[in-house]
Amino acid sequence: MVCPKDNHLLSSELAASFSIGPVSIRNRVILAPMSGVTDLPFRQLALRHGAGLVVTEMVASRELVQDTAESWARLKSAGLKPHMVQLAGREAYWMAEAAKIAADNGADIIDINMGCPAKKVIGGYSGSALMRDPDHALSLIEATVGAVDIPVTLKMRLGWDENSINAPDIARRAEETGIQLVTIHGRTRMQFYEGRADWDAIRAVRDVVSIPLVANGDVETPDDAREILRRSGADAVMIGRGCQGRPWHAGVLAGHRQPEREEIVEIAVGHYLSMLEFYGEAVGIRHARKHLAWYLDRHAPATTGANKAKIMTSKDSREVTAAFQAALQAGADLPQRVQEAA
Repeated sequence: MVCPKDNHLLSSELAASFSIGPVSIRNRVILAPMSGVTDLPFRQLALRHGAGLVVTEMVASRELVQDTAESWARLKSAGLKPHMVQLAGREAYWMAEAAKIAADNGADIIDINMGCPAKKVIGGYSGSALMRDPDHALSLIEATVGAVDIPVTLKMRLGWDENSINAPDIARRAEETGIQLVTIHGRTRMQFYEGRADWDAIRAVRDVVSIPLVANGDVETPDDAREILRRSGADAVMIGRGCQGRPWHAGVLAGHRQPEREEIVEIAVGHYLSMLEFYGEAVGIRHARKHLAWYLDRHAPATTGANKAKIMTSKDSREVTAAFQAALQAGADLPQRVQEAA
């Protein structure tokens, strides 16, 4: 049980700035990199509403070096500062070359992905699959750190499975190679997103590194953010899925104001329109659908099946915009307890 005084101190800590190497971060709540979610429009909203730091979607290192359109779209910053780019890969050469490209194109921080549990990523021996071969993983880390003059950070899980909890050892060795921050998601790869993140297990990493530690996994509320700090000993928290349908929520955890109902409608509709502008209408309509569903589930849960189907399937952006706005406005009339339960 955290006493009221401790709660106050931890709340103040979340709002305090910290540094990743020479880069100052304005508060201690970080938006997690999420493939297919934290594109430029989403990151712009999160930073505007108070997130301490935002991270790009995972950028495949080899594809960036080979100049694919998708990798360059994910790399874009549009002036967001600090600009943190997450790279994924399985070969030291491609990671180093991609890091150089990212740094030359405005990245302030490079993050190495060793935590993604998705089958298509681990099938290529990237993401959390690297935790199965720490020596190889360290060769990628060393190459990336050596390629650039900006801070390099590392995001990973507790281990591959419950029989190979090796995050503390990898984190210790990573610090020795020059990694300047480590983020731990409190699950193994084999847990995927099942069960509950083990916040206490993250403390074993805290015990062996002196660089900043970020704790991640199942952070939804301000109380969660304070508790994960207390139990893990981390310096900052990272929130991912808890921001889906509310890109302002990282800022709320850091002490910023929760948007009023009418503001939520304006933010959500603006988010949709910005995605259409960023991707082009045809592609933007498809990419935006999951975001629209998250907004509706959180803020307009009573939307009828027919109206939701129109929003989710129409190829006419004007029709979608009108129906989406109307659903959110109708949802704003629901009792607060219904909205919060969504």
